[in-house]
Amino acid sequence: MALLISKVSRLEKTKGMRFETVGEAFNSFYANNLPFDLTGAQKRVLKEIRRDMGSGQQMNRLLQGDVGSGKTIVSLLCMLIAVDNGYQSALMAPTEILAKQHFETLSILLTGTGIRCALLTGSTSKAERKTLHQALEYGELHILIGTHALLEDKVRFQNLGLVIIDEQHRFGVAQRAKLWSKNERPPHILIMTATPIPRTLAMSFYGDLDVSQIDELPPGRKDIKTVHRTDAHRLSVFQFMEDEVKKGRQIYVVYPLIEESELLEAEYKDLMDGYESLSRRFPPPEYQIGIVHGRMKSDDKDYEMRRFAKKETQILVATTVIEVGVNVPNASVMVIESAERFGLSQLHQLRGRVGRGAEQSYCILMTGHKLSKDARLRLETMVRRHDGFEIAEVDLQIRGAGDIMGTRQSGEIELKMASLVNDGPILSRAREAALSIIQDDPKLQKDSNRILIPELRKQISSHLHWARIS
Repeated sequence: MALLISKVSRLEKTKGMRFETVGEAFNSFYANNLPFDLTGAQKRVLKEIRRDMGSGQQMNRLLQGDVGSGKTIVSLLCMLIAVDNGYQSALMAPTEILAKQHFETLSILLTGTGIRCALLTGSTSKAERKTLHQALEYGELHILIGTHALLEDKVRFQNLGLVIIDEQHRFGVAQRAKLWSKNERPPHILIMTATPIPRTLAMSFYGDLDVSQIDELPPGRKDIKTVHRTDAHRLSVFQFMEDEVKKGRQIYVVYPLIEESELLEAEYKDLMDGYESLSRRFPPPEYQIGIVHGRMKSDDKDYEMRRFAKKETQILVATTVIEVGVNVPNASVMVIESAERFGLSQLHQLRGRVGRGAEQSYCILMTGHKLSKDARLRLETMVRRHDGFEIAEVDLQIRGAGDIMGTRQSGEIELKMASLVNDGPILSRAREAALSIIQDDPKLQKDSNRILIPELRKQISSHLHWARIS
């Protein structure tokens, strides 16, 4: 009930910009630049978003779609609607690699349209920033793509109407809140994710956040075959990798650490060890191996990624810097070392780096023999399931829902008996009951409803405003 009152209150007090026009920018792009036909799911989602943005109320919507389902093109079409209504858009991504990829993708798609987009990251030079800030304030820039750099106070928009956040589980609630204050009236919010974090999933169960799902992959995509293997199978895994390389395919090998730490058990494979081991098994010049990790300079990372994209290296050894934003359709195998150390969201994202071409792709989860109960459940979930929402439900079971009215992203929710996963039908009925009370008696003035007021005051007074921020 507290969440529903919060939603009603937000919709009453926070008037959104009304995007009434679908005009030249959208229609011209749709007719001339759209590189492929939209799937039925993409069209349905676009309709839901258009309805929100034209309602005169602030949109607060989660767009869930598995990796490769076409969220980016939907987000671009939404930004074109903003342009048609005289507003600017911001697209925030968690890493420089992903922000750059979005910028390159959108720049190619928008060629010849006259719509200007720019990139702002930590690497943007002082001179570039000055030009960018001016263009943004004068309204000459329609779309700004960037990392956390978008949150800086110096970044001022003339008329920000739409904020799109990609892979929102990588941003804290307070960070995301900073974007809301970039305009006098809060902009429409669209959050894109392949695996919702438990807190957001819990909010969507309760209905404070509207949810759209792209539940259809583009034609020709195949499910990624996922297997769990222990160190005892390493030789057969190496042989499989060799067979795939001989077919002309490429391989990612991902490690959780950059170098051995005394605090972590020695059985966890570290990146440099793994690189040396792979170099012995796949020696040059017959094989070329690249390496990418977070401590490398941005230019060096880009150089290695470009080599891999151009098929100059067959195997890329990396840490989770490649978790999001890497698109190499020829890569067909993802090997994840010490897979028990990764969360479900990360595992699902990493798996999504392959399966982007027409060929069958594979994900191999490598671990030692000793596994905790939770780790085993995570690995079994990855082997059996491919749907992002199903995976998030298991994540919810393992990690808890977090504080849906506060800022904690996961952990135990304050419910004495109910389980968000197991008691879905009861919670749905509870929500319907709460909604009918609010519709019948919005201010809870009836004698039968007054008993609810002290508990609601307790919930609402402490941290209600956070619940507005998905």
